Amino acid sequence: MKKAIFFDLDDTLLDDKKSIQTAFDVTCGELAEKHGKDAAVVEHHVRAAARLQYAEYDFYPTTLSIGINPFEGLWGDFGDVHHSQFRLMGEQIADYQLKTWQNGLSDAGIPVSEADWARERFRTVRRESPFVYEETYEVLNILRDKGIRLLLLTNGAPSLQLEKLTMTPELVPYFEHILISGHFGFGKPEKAIFDHALKLMDLKPEDVLMVGDNQGTDILGATRTGIESAWINHGAGNVIEGAEPVHTIGRLKEILPLI
Repeated sequence: MKKAIFFDLDDTLLDDKKSIQTAFDVTCGELAEKHGKDAAVVEHHVRAAARLQYAEYDFYPTTLSIGINPFEGLWGDFGDVHHSQFRLMGEQIADYQLKTWQNGLSDAGIPVSEADWARERFRTVRRESPFVYEETYEVLNILRDKGIRLLLLTNGAPSLQLEKLTMTPELVPYFEHILISGHFGFGKPEKAIFDHALKLMDLKPEDVLMVGDNQGTDILGATRTGIESAWINHGAGNVIEGAEPVHTIGRLKEILPLI
């Protein structure tokens, strides 16, 4: 039996995609109704603008290495003081958010004057919309009762990931350690962060199961470290060369027979 499980956070325990989608649905829906547009078209243009705008900033390379996507950038504050690039991100993030909405709304045929409102509306709705998968607490309770040790291994900026955990405080007590890539300096799939997680738990790779939804981070990193992995396939079907999940599952509860 495995001694421990390393869990990813976003789209593994938390339904982060649903939270982001809710913020887009509300913000773009209200704008579309007001201006006689199609909400899906507005969202398409804003998402496209976000991807383009994100790459324009000095902090962009850090977001790639730490694992912060453009849509997290649309609602976070960042500015974590312990890292110069995070401080820079905190200084520039409001500009990124505003210009994304300006460019996206302009492309969608909505007045740019709505960008300030849209930026704040999106940020507010995202913060009001944390979602935990239906099975998350059930699975964590079963694992705890079985004496399985748990570690949370998540990519992202410390301030943002901790804010997510503040929104869902019931998650925190399950984990012996919460390891955030922005604190460590490298994100998944770098072997170094997995080695550090093993050191924190005083365990060997064969003692652990890594559970996550992302082949390019969770599964590739586990493969590089010699850790058995369970890939939660939400249907995107993104297969990454070098990532070799030992198990492929469709829902969180399916890890229980694996331990």
